[in-house]
Amino acid sequence: MTTRTGRPPAGRRSWLRDNSELGVCVLLLALGVLVLTDALAMDVDVARRGPVGPRTVPVAVGAGLLVVAALLAVDVLRGGRGRAETGEDVDLSEPADRRTVLLLTGVFLGAAVLIEPLGFPAAGALLFWGAAFALGSRRTDRDPLVAAVLSLVTYAVFDKLLGVPLPGGPLMGVL
Repeated sequence: MTTRTGRPPAGRRSWLRDNSELGVCVLLLALGVLVLTDALAMDVDVARRGPVGPRTVPVAVGAGLLVVAALLAVDVLRGGRGRAETGEDVDLSEPADRRTVLLLTGVFLGAAVLIEPLGFPAAGALLFWGAAFALGSRRTDRDPLVAAVLSLVTYAVFDKLLGVPLPGGPLMGVL
């Protein structure tokens, strides 16, 4: 139903504006359905994996998204409203720090490109070091060492302990 100007009546527009959080509910619902559909369509040998397999976490996340979407929709329809940001560390009048965002984006994309040829330990170290630099750390004596240790520990935990294969790269043949 529209008026002669092609706009919805003022009452309907006002209701949509007052309940705009329902858009977040719809997004969460769609994301939950997508995650559940994808998780349940996985081709997994349950007998070999046992009761807790690769489907467990995606199914739990998808179900959680559906529950949160339903609870949020009920809250919004009962009159609940989100509050504006009141954090003292956030100044909404200041523009975004584009330099930091661009540096982090470049570091992330660089690590994604370098993970195959260099392996996870080297690409991960560059990712951690680059992220620290982009976020303001200038400790060139400490940051590369922390990044290397963090990357190697992450590699060992995922590849060796959890059995999630990560590319080791040419350096892993030496170690």
